[in-house]
Amino acid sequence: MEFKFAHNNINVLDLERSLAFYKEALRLVEVRRVEKPGFTLVFLGDGQTPHKLELTWLKDRTEPYDLGDNEIHIAFTTNDFATAYEHHQKMGCICYENKDMGIYFIEDPDGYWLEIVPERR
Repeated sequence: MEFKFAHNNINVLDLERSLAFYKEALRLVEVRRVEKPGFTLVFLGDGQTPHKLELTWLKDRTEPYDLGDNEIHIAFTTNDFATAYEHHQKMGCICYENKDMGIYFIEDPDGYWLEIVPERR
């Protein structure tokens, strides 16, 4: 028996705002959409790996999601850490830095933290 990693899912309050953020911040683009009564699923991809980020938009939801202590996060690698850092700094979305570890986090419109890690070569 074999398992392969398929996707991660997060719920979003404003689908269009989230799609714009993920495109600008991480260059993720829509690769698939599923429309159902009451909700929409949008799968985002990076065009390089098979892994997808699934955004779930519950159409009747009006209250922000309670993320608790926000201890869960999704990590992204970049081959140009300095340029990525500068871009995220200009966007104003850097929410935490650990210079000793050489990483930082950005925050999406719903408050999810996304770790940015330099690509290890």
